[in-house]
Amino acid sequence: MHVDDEPDFTYLTATFLERESDQFAVETATSADEGLEIVADRPPDCIVSDYNMPGMDGIEFLETVCNEHPELPFILFTGKGGEDVASDAPRAGATDSIRKQSGSEQYELLANRIQNAVE
Repeated sequence: MHVDDEPDFTYLTATFLERESDQFAVETATSADEGLEIVADRPPDCIVSDYNMPGMDGIEFLETVCNEHPELPFILFTGKGGEDVASDAPRAGATDSIRKQSGSEQYELLANRIQNAVE
């Protein structure tokens, strides 16, 4: 599942990941609250989440998910927050964190990190 408050970006990420491997079926959510509803209903194999979202940021979302599903892989995929977010993510229970970049190479890296986290 990919959670990001920018619907165009979630669509783009899902498209690239599903092209990268037929093992990916990406469900999207445009808020942490929507992501929590999906996790409660049918937990995904992995969560990829933005950090900077209205209402609940990515770290708060991660902590909420970890309370109910501590074994669920969670990757923070963000363009904002810099080193503070990168250092807070593992302490909060994130499996990994990746900084958003331009270009399609970021999706190859993300796909690899997802596969490793799920395995």
